[in-house]
Amino acid sequence: MTIFIQALDFKLWNVIISGHDLLAITSNDGVRSFKPRQMFNNDDRRKFQLNAKTKHVIICALNSNKFNRISYCSTTKEMWDRLEVTYEGINLVNDAKINMLTRKYEMFSIVMHC
Repeated sequence: MTIFIQALDFKLWNVIISGHDLLAITSNDGVRSFKPRQMFNNDDRRKFQLNAKTKHVIICALNSNKFNRISYCSTTKEMWDRLEVTYEGINLVNDAKINMLTRKYEMFSIVMHC
């Protein structure tokens, strides 16, 4: 998916990698929140649109089960991080299964040759 997003528009990939504090503002108490749309300037609109395009690309690539895992995320960085954690876990499990089956096969081969 990385290559697909980069090929569409490298700006979309930058939105994911940079992890924009998507139009976040910090109050005097140190509380962070999203900037109200009424306060958007042209640069804010551009950032918001890039984030929306990137979310659209990611969502279109997922089935409904995977979509449910990321549907609550407000930024593409959050979505991407969630997907990375999900797939890293799956890859680790798959690697462990492959190693276990390879070991069983090797043990079976040894027994058959004896």
